[in-house]
Amino acid sequence: MTVLVTGGAGYIGAHVVRLLRERGTAVVVDDLSTGAPDRVGDTPLVQIDLAADDAVEKLVAVMHEYGVAAVVHIAAKKQVGESAERPAWYYSQNVGGMANLLMAMEAADVANLMFSSSAAAYGLPDVPADVLLDENVVCNPISPYGKTKLICEWMCRDAAAAWGLRWAGLRYFNVAGAGWPDLGDPAVLNLIPIALRALTSGDQPKVFGGDYPTPDGTCVRDYVHILDLARAHLATLDYLQRDTRPYELFNVGTGVGASVTEVLDQIKASTGYRLDAPVIERRPGDPAMLVADVQRIRDVLGWATTKTLAEMVDSAWQAWAPTHGEPPVPPAAG
Repeated sequence: MTVLVTGGAGYIGAHVVRLLRERGTAVVVDDLSTGAPDRVGDTPLVQIDLAADDAVEKLVAVMHEYGVAAVVHIAAKKQVGESAERPAWYYSQNVGGMANLLMAMEAADVANLMFSSSAAAYGLPDVPADVLLDENVVCNPISPYGKTKLICEWMCRDAAAAWGLRWAGLRYFNVAGAGWPDLGDPAVLNLIPIALRALTSGDQPKVFGGDYPTPDGTCVRDYVHILDLARAHLATLDYLQRDTRPYELFNVGTGVGASVTEVLDQIKASTGYRLDAPVIERRPGDPAMLVADVQRIRDVLGWATTKTLAEMVDSAWQAWAPTHGEPPVPPAAG
């Protein structure tokens, strides 16, 4: 089965493509705004801007040329802060790109879609801070980015009703680590790469808030290793082949939270370098805890995480250090 992976030259997409190539055929569509061709090796790569006026025509041609049977849709703009500054552009890219992809799939008679959604769709849900988030929680996205992900889920649901799209979405929590040293996260958007960049530049990462109702006062998040996440994509593609598919959405996380302090302590342990991160004021809208309830994906897809936080940080550091150099700070004592 040939699988088209949008955004396949990016951080998450390249891991999915590498696993797909181990068991079948993949073709990558990427606008290369953040992705890199060398991440996909000899996998066929077609450069297409999904939000462009000619995207539908180009996508249909690719689907016919390669005999595409399923699509993994990862391509998206994903910076929460940037989405607040450029909301209309985020809607045009993420929602417009999804509209073009769905029209192309209908025209090319490709009915199987695995959609990369996000825990950002939950936003600030109306549940107690210490409750694990299951897929039935009412979403309350607070960023334009999170809203685009939720809208795209609705679009998939409408396409399923209108013309028989078979789809499932994965709501990622905090993705971290590297499956291979050449596939590290190049975008410094999340805590671990932010801390590693600060470390290698001789700076210190900042902790936003130390007075949350959590054990150590810092925010708690659910971190999932990129390889575990990539395996969840393949499990979802298999799920789409079943005759009975009772659910459309699955959380992808560990079901266990780690605080900012715990992550920074692990970075210190993995790198051997000191971290003295200053605690500053909270960021508006940051919930105290966001941790996934992963019972559905375990029960239905038979998927579970295999990697620890230590493995996430170790692999991220092994991918980061060769291209960014050693930190210009003394090693940690002891």
